[in-house]
Amino acid sequence: MYEHILFQEDFSSFPLGPFPYDREHSAMGEYHCYPNPGYTGIWYDPVVNYAYKGPTWLVTNPLLDGSHRMELSRIQEPVEKGTLPTLVSGDVDWQDYCLEASFRPLSKDLFSGILFRYQSSLHHYGLFFTREGLEVQRIEQLERITLKQVALPWSTDEVQQVTVSVQGTAIRVEYKGKEVLSLLDKRYGNGCIALCGCMPTQYASLVVRATSYEVQRLADLKQQQQQRIAKKQEAVPKMRLARTIDLKDFGAGRQIRFGHLGGTEELFFVMAQNQRRVYKDRYPVISCLTAVSLETGKVLWQLGEPRDDEEVEQLTTDLPFQIYDIDGDGFDEVIASWDFKIFILDGETGKIKQQMDTPLNLEKADDLCGVEFGHHAFERLNVDAIRIVNVSGKERPSDLLIKDRYARLWIYDNQFNLLWQFTHNNTGHFPYAWDFNKDGKDEIFSCYNMIDSEGNLVWELPISIDHTDEIVIGPIDPDEDELLAIVSGWEGFMLLRSDGTILRRTINGHGQRISVGNYLPDQRGLQICTTTYWGSQGIVYMHDCKGEQLWLRELRSNGAVIAPVNWEGTGRDLVLLSTDPREGGLMDGEGDIVVPFPEDGHPTLCCEVLDVCGDERDEVVVWDRHELWVYTQDCEQPKREQTYLPIKYPLYNASNYRGEFCFPRFV
Repeated sequence: MYEHILFQEDFSSFPLGPFPYDREHSAMGEYHCYPNPGYTGIWYDPVVNYAYKGPTWLVTNPLLDGSHRMELSRIQEPVEKGTLPTLVSGDVDWQDYCLEASFRPLSKDLFSGILFRYQSSLHHYGLFFTREGLEVQRIEQLERITLKQVALPWSTDEVQQVTVSVQGTAIRVEYKGKEVLSLLDKRYGNGCIALCGCMPTQYASLVVRATSYEVQRLADLKQQQQQRIAKKQEAVPKMRLARTIDLKDFGAGRQIRFGHLGGTEELFFVMAQNQRRVYKDRYPVISCLTAVSLETGKVLWQLGEPRDDEEVEQLTTDLPFQIYDIDGDGFDEVIASWDFKIFILDGETGKIKQQMDTPLNLEKADDLCGVEFGHHAFERLNVDAIRIVNVSGKERPSDLLIKDRYARLWIYDNQFNLLWQFTHNNTGHFPYAWDFNKDGKDEIFSCYNMIDSEGNLVWELPISIDHTDEIVIGPIDPDEDELLAIVSGWEGFMLLRSDGTILRRTINGHGQRISVGNYLPDQRGLQICTTTYWGSQGIVYMHDCKGEQLWLRELRSNGAVIAPVNWEGTGRDLVLLSTDPREGGLMDGEGDIVVPFPEDGHPTLCCEVLDVCGDERDEVVVWDRHELWVYTQDCEQPKREQTYLPIKYPLYNASNYRGEFCFPRFV
């Protein structure tokens, strides 16, 4: 029946040793395109876990015949909010097929096996060996259900031969050539395959077979997809390289700010290098600031000592600096914290205009959230982030919010007078300022807390664990006033009213990034895009304005920033994924890559979106620590009756933890 081979693997092409992995098990992939070096063949690992040590997958040669096996090399309980070690291959469009697998579980504790009709690490079926025999599970987000099980004897001393056949809603399982269970389930109709388990297991070989009908269906589908995407790509401006800048020895990762340092329309960027101290990335300090013209690449000024090494790009937190005209003189200043001081630097020269000491750490470390080792590392605050806010009710924002990593925030006016301090549970990464009550003063939403302009807690969400990673506030749903859209790790994606009412909450992985844009202009309201990282990384979800899921897609590379891009100037926004030439590019609201990055050797580590060329459309800026490139459209902006000039996140509040938005506006 299944006469055609779709897929075959015996791991003979792999060298002995670990399957490529992030040796730091770091957060780099949250917003950097950071592939693990080494040969991966036709497989990818969708799981990241900061608690891991060493490799998850290991190519071994347990036999003397020269054969190789892919060995799962971890012990992991199947906890509710977590993802089991997984290694994926195949095509998500596969529907009806037969998977033959030979593998040897090395323990009867917990379970190990293979996944099929795999759509993401949170959406698939699994066939697993248990102590009692075999069972089929269905995994959907946090729910793991045993659909059917059969008792049978098996030994960890033998390689086990199993076959899973999926045809429509029918699932059949054979063990050693004999059918042992069958069932019907309609949840997943398509998907690829994966290795997965809780205990060490050696995988020897896998073969996927299909019927002639399925092979033809796949060929027809691929042709239709290629034609559809080609038609879309033809209708959208392609990428054209506008300029490149040599970063010499002052380059860094996603530690960059853009602004008008000369008081004119000319754009500059300031890049910050760092040194990490005490514990992982919790206490980094700026070691060099370099101001550069984005038009000419000329260095305007530099403070500190630049250096060219991997440490300056491998930072997974914010650094405390912004570009903003804090004193209203028409010239942007650089506001930065360095060596336990906060400086306001002249934008044109880098010279100090004002400075103050950071606050003393007077609170007991044990009473605060997220202070490692039970001690403050320093007498004074090591600032985690800076945000420009307006709690004073002035005509323009001029107050400074500073924070530690997870517990406290302080707000000063632009003369460094302390206005108030706030401490309650977790701060999240980057608090949001918004005038909800229209009194001319900002309220502050920080993690799960709504704080008024005087520093008083107004309300808090009924959530006490994890923290909010990113926030967007604004006119998302035309049936509502301004809404808050947030992602809070394993506490989920939430859509809230300004009084704290939760309209929608979905726990669909560790929510890491969020953006709002006019991704599907034919739909009412705006769309919300989210993505995941810890545990199940790289799952992109698209939601409507009510928070209902429209579709999901698991990426095969990390670093998706999911920023909205006004690329066409038509009122439709695209989604910037990453700079990867295969998995990255600009995606439309239906999940298709309509503007791929060219294979031209461009930097792939970092990317950002802003209007560089001044035609109201966005450019894409990409860089690593050596070079910065700017991509623009390959055609002029057409003449239109109205110009699409969406309201976007202001440049002066940059952060690696800010939710991005494009609120439509025509002028």
